Formats: sequence, structure tokens, C-alpha cells
Amino acid sequence: MESILVIVHLFLAIGLVGLILIQHGKGADMGAAFGSGASATVFGSRGASNFLSRTTAILATLFFVTSLALAYFAMQTKEPATLMEGVQAPAAAAVEQAAAVKAPETGDLPSVPEVVIPAQGGDLPAVVK
Repeated sequence: MESILVIVHLFLAIGLVGLILIQHGKGADMGAAFGSGASATVFGSRGASNFLSRTTAILATLFFVTSLALAYFAMQTKEPATLMEGVQAPAAAAVEQAAAVKAPETGDLPSVPEVVIPAQGGDLPAVVK
């Protein structure tokens, strides 16, 4: 249901953008006042403004309704309270096996020689703060 609603919402958005781009602005009627032949239009002497504005209003209302429906569906999905809510606990055998592993003794590890860092001076540039 949600995916169908998203597809309808997308088509409504594309239709709205197309209808808004087709419509003329308020200043476009000035040419008709000086006899540019606006009475010979497809939609009648008034032009397409009434048809396009009504269609735009209907599509805008449907777009608003689908937006509210999608918001309602988004609120109905249950989000986990924590990140570990859906993770199952490890088996008891794996926990016992992990506890049985011992850390190596420090006598087996090689020693790391101490590194001496020279003091600043000589040909090194001074640090400016």
C-alpha cells in the first residue's frame, strides 16, 4: 500500500510542476489587451487560465492528502528502542569458549626499546602560537 502511495505521490508532484510551468504569469495578459488574438484559443476566449488553475488546485489537494497519508504510515512503523534490540544473545558454548581463552603472560612478549625524542632546537623552526 505504501509503495503505491509513494508512486501516486511522485506522479502528482511531477504533474504539479508541469502544470505550474505551463501557466502564464500575471503580466502575460498584457499582450492580449493590444489585440494579439487571444480570443482564438483552444480553451475559449478566457484562455486556459481557468482550466489550468482548477486542475492545479485539484492536484495540489491530492498531493497534500498523499503527503499526510505517507506521514501517517511513517509514524506507524516501529523503530527499535536500542541498536541491540534485534540482536540475539550468543550461545552459552561460545561464551564459555571465550572465557576459556587466556591472555598471554607478559614474560613471553618481547620488550620494546625506549624511544628518545630530541628537544626542539637547532635548525627546526619555532612553533608559533
